[in-house]
Amino acid sequence: MNFITSNILTIVTFTPAVGALLLLFYKRGRARSIRTFALIVTILTFIFSLHLIVRFDSSAPDFQFGVTVPWIPSYGIDYAMGVDGISVFLILLATLLSPLAILASWSVHERLKEYFIFMLLLETGMIGVFASLDLFLFYVFWEIMLIPMYFLIGVWGGERRVYAAMKFVLYTMIGSVLMLVAIVALYFLHGDATGTFTFSYPQIQSALASGRARASQ
Repeated sequence: MNFITSNILTIVTFTPAVGALLLLFYKRGRARSIRTFALIVTILTFIFSLHLIVRFDSSAPDFQFGVTVPWIPSYGIDYAMGVDGISVFLILLATLLSPLAILASWSVHERLKEYFIFMLLLETGMIGVFASLDLFLFYVFWEIMLIPMYFLIGVWGGERRVYAAMKFVLYTMIGSVLMLVAIVALYFLHGDATGTFTFSYPQIQSALASGRARASQ
C-alpha cells in the first residue's frame, strides 16, 4: 500500500499509456476486444484516481502525493509530480470522462485500433499536465496531449476535419511557442535571482512570493 501511495500519480498518469502500448499488439480485426480493452484501461485509471481523493488531506496547503526524480539534472529538470486541491479534482474529472468518451466512441469503425490508442495517449497527456510540478515536464505532457488531438480531429472529425486539424495545429503551435518562451524566461529569471537554475514550479513560485513580500516591505 505504501508503494502504491508513493507512486500513485505515476500509476494514474501512465496506466493509459501502457494500455495504448498493449493495444499495438492487438489484431485489427478484433474490434470488440479493442473497444473492451480500452474501456477497461480507462475504468482502471479512474479507480486508481479515486485513491487520490480518498487519501487527499484537504487541510494541508502543500502539494501532496509528490514524487521527484532527477531527469536532466544538468539543466535543473526533474520528473516532479504532485497535486493540490484544484488539480486533484481535474485529474478525477479527466479519468471520469475518459471511459464515458470511450463508450461514446463505440460506433467508431474506421481505423479503430489507432483511434483508441490516441484516446489513451490523450488521457495520459491530460493527467500529466494536471500533475506536473516541473515546468519542462508540464510542457512535454502538453505537447503529448496535442499530438493525439491533431489526429483525432484530422482523421475522425467532421466534414472539414482537415481544415479544422490544420487550424488547431496553427493556434496551438503559436500558443505553445509563447508558453515555452515564458517557461524559459522564468527559468533564467529564477536562476539569475537565486543562483539556482530550475524548472521546479514550487521553487519558482516560492521565489516569486518572497520577492513580492520583500517589495511590499
